This record gives sequence, C-alpha cells and structure tokens, in this order.
Amino acid sequence: MPGEDSQDEDGTPCTDPHAFCNKPKWQRFLVLVMGGVMNIILGLVLMSILLGQETAFASTTISQFSPHSALQSAGMQAGDRFTSINGYKIHTDKDLIFALALANPDSVTVQAVRKGKAVSFNNIKLHATASSGGKKIVQLDFYVKPVSKTPLTIFQKTFTDTISVVRQVWASLAGLVTGRFGLNDMTGPVGLVQVISQSASAGLQKSFLSAVNNILYIIMIITVNLGIINLLPVPALDGGKILFLIIEAVRRKPLNPKYAAVIESVFFSLLLAFMVIVSVSDVMRITTGHGIGG
Repeated sequence: MPGEDSQDEDGTPCTDPHAFCNKPKWQRFLVLVMGGVMNIILGLVLMSILLGQETAFASTTISQFSPHSALQSAGMQAGDRFTSINGYKIHTDKDLIFALALANPDSVTVQAVRKGKAVSFNNIKLHATASSGGKKIVQLDFYVKPVSKTPLTIFQKTFTDTISVVRQVWASLAGLVTGRFGLNDMTGPVGLVQVISQSASAGLQKSFLSAVNNILYIIMIITVNLGIINLLPVPALDGGKILFLIIEAVRRKPLNPKYAAVIESVFFSLLLAFMVIVSVSDVMRITTGHGIGG
C-alpha cells in the first residue's frame, strides 16, 4: 500500500494524506492485524464445513477400553475425562490426539476428572508401534463417548477445534525454540506437496469426498498456521510492523524509515534462507528418507 514503508512511491517522505503512514494508529493496527485474523477466520469456515459432515463428535471422556489396555491397567476407568497429558491441557479430542502423538510411550503422566474429582496416573507405559523412521507411535487402546451433533455443538466445536489447532501451532513453535523439534520434523513448500498427495491418496481409498476432506483439513491447518506466524512480532511480517507501530505509539514518533527498512530486509533475508534450508531438507527426506539433521 502507498506509504506502508513510511515513504511515497518515489522514495520521498510520505506526504499523501490518504497514504497508510498518515492514517491514525488504530486504523493502521486494524489493517495489519486483519491479514492474520482473516486467515484464522478462513480456518473456522473450513473447520465448520468438515464438522458439518460428521454424524457425531468425539469427546474426551472414556467410554470403554480395548483388550489389555495399558490405561485400564494403570487404573483409569470408563467415565474418566482427560484433562492433561504430560502437562498439555486437554479440552478437545484434537488436544488428546496431539498430546498422545508427542508423548513418550514409555512414560506418560495422565490427569483426569472422575465423578468431579481430579485423579492422576504417573509413569504409564503405553502400547506403541515403530514408524518407518524408527519413532515410537502410541497405540490408542480406549474409546471415547460421542457428542450428539446439533447446530449448537457444531458451532461450539468449530471454535474449540480451531483453538486446538492454534494451540498446536504455538506448542510446535515452542518445541522448535526449545530444541524438542528439529529440521527433520518440519515441512516446507516441497514437503507439503508430498503431504497433500499422500493425504489425497489415503482418502481416495475410501471415497472421493474423503480425499477432498483430507485436503481441506490440511488447508485449514496451513491457513491457521499462516495467520499465527504472520502475527508474530518478527520484522518483515505483519506482526513486526505491529511491533513497530507499538514502538511508535510509545515513543510518540515513528522509527527512522531507513533503520526500519534495514531491519526488515535483514529479517526477510533470514526468512528466505530458512525457507531454502527447510526446502532442501524436504528434498533430502523425500529422496533419502532423512532430512537435515535427521
């Protein structure tokens, strides 16, 4: 937009009264934040489309166990409602699946509610299978109670499931920062093509609609990811521009456009370099089975 970098198109100081830089701070804030917000709203729409096709929804309350269930052996009972797994709060079935996917099957701590009282189960060893990469994957050995599908539950679950996806994004980002996840756990543009192709193929084994729904679910995750990432306070992203706007409000004057441009250029270059590294890792994973550092 004209004036977005605090300069006119010819590089001179911004003088156009209709330019972005001369709009009130609250208007500039809304413009910057709405990009990410619209991504998340699109995620809500896609989530509602997917949920609208379900006959019932999964809860987080155990209905019964599989034979030789590790959780049942640990003392859990039908009617127990999961509230936390290894410290990760459980609000929806998506939280439950995500937490179990991250858990080390050899030692899992579960917190639940039983008849209104909190109960804990520590150091549970769950049944697991080895993936093609050698990583242990938890085997689900229980079933959960269904939630009836009504207009109200569709509305509620649309929001709660989308929030669950947002929490998963934040948990994944935290895992990258803390070193829990590495480059081999990440997927860039190249890897996404493979993921979408595999999801579509798996869906086609059931029906064409299943393939479409699998793709829609991936698009939903991507658009929510984009919305959150774009709002991070990193220069070169909208979140970085929001950060500069906050600094401008505190200082009562904007940052020097030259300095702001240099900072954004440096971080934009770093983002491009990171994208290249992740793409190379994707290619290596596809061709050799292991990405960079994997």
